[in-house]
Amino acid sequence: MKYVVTLNGKNYEVEVNETEAVLTGVSNAPAATAPAAAAPAAAAPVSAPSYEGAQVPAPMPGTILSVEVSAGQAVKTGDVLMILEAMKMENEIVSPCDGTVKQVLVQKGSTVDTGSMLAVIG
Repeated sequence: MKYVVTLNGKNYEVEVNETEAVLTGVSNAPAATAPAAAAPAAAAPVSAPSYEGAQVPAPMPGTILSVEVSAGQAVKTGDVLMILEAMKMENEIVSPCDGTVKQVLVQKGSTVDTGSMLAVIG
């Protein structure tokens, strides 16, 4: 059977049989377009929250074990902001820049998904 798998903007053509999988081709994936959906006339547009400053997203899903900073605290690049447990490993979430913590958007025990906003540095 032939499959096309899209990963990181590339299409990979793969042939799979009972004993092996063979990569038969690689090409750039076309830009994804969202299908047009008919929205009710009375529905207001929903927008994602915007954060001013350097955003600190979760690099992977997990649970916040501890929060080491609070809003208003000065931080330097590489300072530990919080500890995220993922796959039974403790991961330090560090500041991407020098600045002041504008917002801490999680607390100890919070469960987060990949890309969830954890903090904002201004």
